[in-house]
Amino acid sequence: MTSRLVGRTFLNPLLDYGLIGGGLSLLAAAIVLAWPDDAAKALFSFRGPQWGGVAAVSYFVLLGNSAHFAASTVRLYTKPGAQGALPFLSFAFPLVCLAVLGVCLAFPALAGSHLQSLYLTWSPYHYAAQAYGLAVMYCFRSGCIIDGRDKKLLWWAAMLPFFYVATFSGSGRTGIGWLLPMPLAEVAVVGPALALLQQTGERVLPVAAFVMPLWLFWRVGRSSKGPMPLISLLAILSNGVWWLILPDQDAFMLATVFHSIQYLVIIAIFHVKDQTDLADNRRSPAAHALLFYGACLALGYGLFHLLPHGFVAAGFGPVESFMLVAAAINLHHFIVDGFIWRLKKGDGNRRVVDEGAAPAEQPSLSAVPA
Repeated sequence: MTSRLVGRTFLNPLLDYGLIGGGLSLLAAAIVLAWPDDAAKALFSFRGPQWGGVAAVSYFVLLGNSAHFAASTVRLYTKPGAQGALPFLSFAFPLVCLAVLGVCLAFPALAGSHLQSLYLTWSPYHYAAQAYGLAVMYCFRSGCIIDGRDKKLLWWAAMLPFFYVATFSGSGRTGIGWLLPMPLAEVAVVGPALALLQQTGERVLPVAAFVMPLWLFWRVGRSSKGPMPLISLLAILSNGVWWLILPDQDAFMLATVFHSIQYLVIIAIFHVKDQTDLADNRRSPAAHALLFYGACLALGYGLFHLLPHGFVAAGFGPVESFMLVAAAINLHHFIVDGFIWRLKKGDGNRRVVDEGAAPAEQPSLSAVPA
């Protein structure tokens, strides 16, 4: 029972729970909440400190966030068979993104603002989807056959932080405030019923985001499918802490950094497995991991730091160039992720996950990190 609760990990329990499950992020969140005026707060909330005159956030963004967004593209072009299976995504879609970006830069008020709003609205959904995918993947690897109703309940549990952020958090430029002609707070004053609905949602959703995963963990544990590995529960709860417990600025930055770490570790595991399984492989797993991360780091630097300067040199505004390039890269990453993580029979992703489950314990799996 103890081993089933821990689950079958990819590296070892300490690393999987700390980096992929989000355990390390909970420690950082505890520091931010417990010592609001401490120097550690300044580090984890990214309001300082200064290292050699450069804010700490720039190091985190380059080494984690930029590399993470580039990782899906590097994976697309290095995963065996991916380009042949996804020709439009591999060759035409980048050109489509550049064309859309060009239009948004040419008309920043008319089109660019909506590109930015789409990116900011999609981000918390992307994070929730990754938490759900990781939870399902670890269930599968650990022999917990979660499907049908329980799988749907797990999806809803993972999505609750996104529903809250999209509906009640942020400005009128994101979520429902972007889609409606006026912010929800203004719509609510139209009638008492809408006002009551808003107040109820603001109070219920954050509580439900933590209660529902715990209830589902208990429910699955009592069934013949269980127990669900604790790392699946941890992935869902960590995302809830990022978006619902921390103050807005800390929530966005902490979620960005630890989501990036989570993603880079799991995608590197899949990449290394694919490469070491090739018949002509001559490199060690560590070498493949370092080469993969180096490629992600270089591409991330080029996309986030060099590409905007190219648009500035072409005559576009510097603020618009940096903001809209970042938005376009994010959206490209979200869409590419929706394809490269699919687990069809014979796919390299499927083989990596299948290592952890006995043949009799292999249900269909339709979600991994998104």
